[in-house]
Amino acid sequence: MNRFFTNLLALGFATTLLVLLPMSPVRALPVSGLYSERIAVANESDSERQRAIRAALESVVLKVTGSRRALELASVSRAINSGQRFVESISYSSETVPAEAVEAEAQGEQSDGGLEDEPNERAQDGQVGASAADSPAAGVEPPASREQRYITVQFARSLVDEMLTNANVPVWGSNRPSVLVWMVLQNAAGERSMLSADSNPEIMALMQDFASRRGLPILFPLLDFVDRQNLDENQVWTFDAEAIRAASQRYGADSVLAARLHFTASGQLVGLWQFIFRDEIQTFDGLATDLEAYLFEPLDRFTTELAGYFALMPEAIASQRVRLRVDGVDDLQAYADLVAYVLNLGVVDGVVTTALNGERIDLSLDVLGDVRQLNELISLDRDLLPVEPGLESVDDRLHYRWTR
Repeated sequence: MNRFFTNLLALGFATTLLVLLPMSPVRALPVSGLYSERIAVANESDSERQRAIRAALESVVLKVTGSRRALELASVSRAINSGQRFVESISYSSETVPAEAVEAEAQGEQSDGGLEDEPNERAQDGQVGASAADSPAAGVEPPASREQRYITVQFARSLVDEMLTNANVPVWGSNRPSVLVWMVLQNAAGERSMLSADSNPEIMALMQDFASRRGLPILFPLLDFVDRQNLDENQVWTFDAEAIRAASQRYGADSVLAARLHFTASGQLVGLWQFIFRDEIQTFDGLATDLEAYLFEPLDRFTTELAGYFALMPEAIASQRVRLRVDGVDDLQAYADLVAYVLNLGVVDGVVTTALNGERIDLSLDVLGDVRQLNELISLDRDLLPVEPGLESVDDRLHYRWTR
């Protein structure tokens, strides 16, 4: 055993090192801000503040659970109506924004994600256009911008989690699987193009807005020379799963969403969606006249499914002890990074170093839930790679190699 690890054990530092040393960059996509929300307000009155707190807590519940089903429960609804008791802090801010952005944000809050909005007319060339009803009256010049007041509400994580646990609602941790999106658009003339910030920024912005509201790490391909060589429009349009998977490998995403969207001459949106996660492929169609609703419905479905896979069920919160063996921990920084990483996993409640031998370290973890969830969370990051195919050695230790 090298001198560093001998001294480490003698001093009994164990997990305290993580607060003494700077952490290395993390390749995972942890989601921040799950327990806070910013809401537009008309003023700072008590009634407006209470309204905003209720709206903010509803948004937080949606992000923390990953599913709209929790909002349908009577106990959760009662908690949202008395949201003040979950508040940790509030702050106000102002921002100069385009007038149309203020109106759009207000409509988005009222519709809770836009799934119930009235349809809008869309351009047939794949671009999003405004309807005639949105045009200003003749001779009246609308204001270009206005000052908007916001309230940011930070809720106490422990209280929100306790409320959801009492309602028997699974809680989704901050370490979440990323989704890589490949989309091909076809206009009424039959011309196809890959979705990009240049081809249709509004579609991309709508999907990013959904991702922000639901705490979903969403990625878009670069569409550079490498991507163009690996995957073309027709392969996405026909859902060539093998080609899509191969092209997606460079991004390291945990799941892949492929979509084809056709803008018909009559203004309808017709398309198909393919969701690739683990070894399963799901394909289903979509039909709508409103772009936001067309996009949000499948995204809602995918997010709910991922949340159901990774969220921790309250009845599984009893802690169990899991032994973890990790190779490749060769210095103090690697040790500190490993401990910090393990403690950041949503199901790990505590960690103790039990043995050190060269570059090998044995840890004892207090895990909330089952070992499957721990393995799934570890697999999201690829900082720990399994040494043995079955993940478990003959003595029931989970055996990994540290690769960061």
